[in-house]
Amino acid sequence: MKQRIPLIARDQKRLYTWFLIIFAVLFAAATFFTGFNPGVLIANGDAFWSFITEDFLPPALPASGKIANILSSVLVTLALALSSTAVAAVLAFFVSLFGSETISPFPKCAKFVRGFATFLRNIPALVWAFILFSSLGIGTGVGFVALCITSFAFMVRAFVETMEDVSEDCIESLSAVGASFPQRVSQAVLPSCMSGFLSWFLYCIEVNIRASTIVGMVGGGGVGLTLFSYIKSFQYDIALSIILLIAVMVIVVDQITARLRKEIGK
Repeated sequence: MKQRIPLIARDQKRLYTWFLIIFAVLFAAATFFTGFNPGVLIANGDAFWSFITEDFLPPALPASGKIANILSSVLVTLALALSSTAVAAVLAFFVSLFGSETISPFPKCAKFVRGFATFLRNIPALVWAFILFSSLGIGTGVGFVALCITSFAFMVRAFVETMEDVSEDCIESLSAVGASFPQRVSQAVLPSCMSGFLSWFLYCIEVNIRASTIVGMVGGGGVGLTLFSYIKSFQYDIALSIILLIAVMVIVVDQITARLRKEIGK
């Protein structure tokens, strides 16, 4: 008699079964609580696809005089992402030195620095953009500040985690010979953490390329604002062309930064 060998262990199979059951129960509870009916979405699927095929497709180009404006807005979006990330990275580096208990000259303040960064990070850039509208108005200034705040908070936490990997023996030996705080940073932190800092910086650029488009749609400037203007004017075919242009921009930037991160990690 042949013995059956299960492909999945019995305990794991039971765990996966319970996971699916719990997921199904939570999905049913969520749909009941929100009033969302998946059947309505399926029933109205024809209207959705007709909207896509008749209004969005095929993509169209705007008048020749407006193509230059669209390309210019793409450059503005890239500039917003790069400039906000660069400024945030510099500020985050200096603040993160006080957020690491190993490096900071005031270890008791490290938890407050990390907590403040966590608070800022948990507020999306889109919310910051809405908050800043009342003081700065609509424009690239809002987009820059909103992206800078979220990037700063993200990189503070990322830089602190990178600094935690620095050998404590190295820090203690430098302190024992009388090295000052700037000397400990330059001799121990920067040589050990520079590749990690650059990797997080490049990753943040990827994130901000997407975020700057979203922030731009609510008035932060750049290609997002241009896209939203075409959607408001019901020129969906031109809006689709801009969406495809944004997708190409994001893919190219992702490929470049991923290659750079790979080279840095070698």
